[in-house]
Amino acid sequence: MSKKCYRYYGSLLVSQANWLNKMAEKGYRLIRTGKMLYEFEECTPGQYQYCVGFIGQMSKESAADYARFLEDVGYRVFFKNINLNWNVGKVVVRPWAEQGGRLATNSTTFNRELLIVEKETDGKPFELHTTYEDKANYCKQMRRPWLYLFLVSVVLGILMRTWVWGVFGAISVVGLLMCQIELLRLNKQAKTKEW
Repeated sequence: MSKKCYRYYGSLLVSQANWLNKMAEKGYRLIRTGKMLYEFEECTPGQYQYCVGFIGQMSKESAADYARFLEDVGYRVFFKNINLNWNVGKVVVRPWAEQGGRLATNSTTFNRELLIVEKETDGKPFELHTTYEDKANYCKQMRRPWLYLFLVSVVLGILMRTWVWGVFGAISVVGLLMCQIELLRLNKQAKTKEW
């Protein structure tokens, strides 16, 4: 029997992963995702674990290769949207992305910015990024869209002289600070631990 839940997490990746793991602990395995839809089937409680990763900076080919790599390792993957865009034929410019991912369309990576990864519980912690370098690079990639939004908000706020862009600028500063705090925490850990 399947169960459908409707949620929107946006860029709150940790919250989304925590919720998916709580659903798995209750005995629900993810089988399908949509814009706001998460569909589950019943399973043994605690049988699966989930991680959510941001892949919006990747080209379509890189994202597909990464998903195939994870599947080859034995994980199950789901692509998920980060925004609630209901348009057809939309094009998004991502100047902070890698070559081939800077223009996202319905046929490439538009509405496929997140990757939900499932593995069977084996008693080991589940992380997609395990080395200091991987974690630091991931944080830097997460920081780029926030920095871009901040710069655009500042420029448009000055040019248009409206407070609305100031709100977007403030939101982006929060995202930037969260990424920067995580990078500082990782740097501190790297100095005190062996990776």
